[in-house]
Amino acid sequence: MAKKITPPAYVGFGMLTPVYIMSLDKLPKLNTGAIVHQVSEYVYDDAAIIACNLSQWGVSSGMIGTAVGDDLLGHHVTATLKNMGVQGDVRITKKYKTPLEVNVSDKKGARTYFWQRSEEILGTLDTANLSLIKNAKLLYVDWYDGDTHILRAMNEARRHHVPVFLNFEHGHQHPELLKKYSGLVTVCQAVTDAAQIGKKQAMLGVARKLINSGIKTAIITMASQGCMAVQGDEIIRAYAPKVKAVDASGAGATFSSGYVYGYLNGWNLEDTIRFAIAAASLKVTRSGLEMFPVQKIQELARIVRIERMVYRGDRFHTIRKFLTLPKDSPFVNNALVKESQKLAAKILPRKKVERKKIKRSMVE
Repeated sequence: MAKKITPPAYVGFGMLTPVYIMSLDKLPKLNTGAIVHQVSEYVYDDAAIIACNLSQWGVSSGMIGTAVGDDLLGHHVTATLKNMGVQGDVRITKKYKTPLEVNVSDKKGARTYFWQRSEEILGTLDTANLSLIKNAKLLYVDWYDGDTHILRAMNEARRHHVPVFLNFEHGHQHPELLKKYSGLVTVCQAVTDAAQIGKKQAMLGVARKLINSGIKTAIITMASQGCMAVQGDEIIRAYAPKVKAVDASGAGATFSSGYVYGYLNGWNLEDTIRFAIAAASLKVTRSGLEMFPVQKIQELARIVRIERMVYRGDRFHTIRKFLTLPKDSPFVNNALVKESQKLAAKILPRKKVERKKIKRSMVE
């Protein structure tokens, strides 16, 4: 008897390409070179990374992607997804060679990438079979895969009442796109700018823009600076713990993976953000995209510093900062997680907040 396959809870939609990730100490000057310490191979883009990550954590995942070439790289992509347990047919075409991406990461956590993308390749998304979406619990799309291409998948998800996670990156800078997508997405992840290195005020500005557009759950990531998440009246600012960065490639997608994992497990916003931040932080400590186990991620998630905020008069106000978790948190009873509490004061020193200041911020 054939084994019954569980329909994927997560379905990613977007570009499929093999990637070579090169880790080095420092990017070289123009017309010079550098020693590469490690080369890792994987499958990109973000939708595929998330599918593979979730599969490593035991979540049923599927991928609807662009066609790949009938060549060694194309067959490598097909085999990798199959070996990772990602559902979905990878289409083979003889019209073009499989596109390639190369990422170069240095020890400071910076990354420079080179990718091949053309309308001919992205256009194959328009003929992809969307049947996996019907029974999914979440659809993921990237705005940079093309407006017309992702709208087809998003509308299919709406037809089947499937929530949509949009990776909007810096696309919010286009008002017409923000207006178009705001009514179609359930979760929107964005960055401050193309380089993802905006400061605190930039983060608050993007959050304000997404909230005012009607986005229900908005997440603004700031690489090593953590993130802000807004869901209804709940506003959380999470700070990424300091780690020794080796390879930042895929960190944003790993954050998304962590969020999706918590979302699919029905966790509250704080626990979901803690897990996402911890997963991304651990990811940058080693090259490649082999995920840390859930238990190890939860251990670090326990000590992620959180600020809770309120939004009043078109301004954000901090109301409290803490490291402890609610009693109903999935992290509380984990033996390894409890040990991390002893390290919290040393790793993430707390700042005292006067009660008088808290009261004032809530009424401003």
